[in-house]
Amino acid sequence: MSRFAYVNGRFVRHGQAAVHIEDRGYQLADGVYEVWAVFDGKLADAEGHFARLWRSLDELRIAHPMSEASLTIVLREAIRRNHVREGLVYLQVSRGVARRDHAFPNPAVPPAVVITARSVDRAAIEAKAAKGSAVITMPENRWGRCDIKTIGLLPNALAKQAARERGAIEAWFVDDLGLVTEGASSNAWIVDADGRLRTRDTQANILRGVTRLTLLDVIAEAGLPVAEQPFTVEEAKAAREAFITGAGSLVTPITSIDGVKIGDGTVGPVASRLRALYIERARAGAI
Repeated sequence: MSRFAYVNGRFVRHGQAAVHIEDRGYQLADGVYEVWAVFDGKLADAEGHFARLWRSLDELRIAHPMSEASLTIVLREAIRRNHVREGLVYLQVSRGVARRDHAFPNPAVPPAVVITARSVDRAAIEAKAAKGSAVITMPENRWGRCDIKTIGLLPNALAKQAARERGAIEAWFVDDLGLVTEGASSNAWIVDADGRLRTRDTQANILRGVTRLTLLDVIAEAGLPVAEQPFTVEEAKAAREAFITGAGSLVTPITSIDGVKIGDGTVGPVASRLRALYIERARAGAI
């Protein structure tokens, strides 16, 4: 089945899609991105992702490429053309195409937009989640504005590769105080020794995870104790449970950190319950 990508105003076959050699995203990582989970052919957590997209663009002073209504139409068309029922849709917006110069183009150029969509095997993912996964930890070495969802992801890519080489699915960054900030592509959570859910507050240098935000609502509705409070690597290793959240990972249980088993080394009841509740909520609210 042929795949299609949206590139600067038109849909083209995925294998023929290309951006200009002087796209500032390609040359300077001068751009932002968003990823929506797709359930039943619809966008999950749509409002949260749009809000974060507009904020990221505004923080970098990149013009909005189109209205939210227009962008929703294009995203849905990407999903339709690629026959995605369960999957992910990726959006990237760069400052545009201009002669290479660190300063912004003057006069300004139109933003460049790329959208791709792909299917995932939800059954296989669920089976993997039921077994639990591993994470590793590594020193925080990213820039000071991780709250912006920028395409400048080299430290994240290196962290992900290090995790893969050690048989893990994610790497948790740890700051100078020994506190976990977040994962290379996810937010980090634990159920601490007292049974309380904990995740880093967004005043720290972390991304304002949309899945994280929705899950906080799910947790509140479930009446579970939660605190937006940092935790150390030692606290995480001594926790009852651990998990990560993100558009791709949803709510994924973690059963070991740096090779140390969490609890008895099996997926715990809280993470399992929250995964089910989140997916139910995401499906029901998808547009």
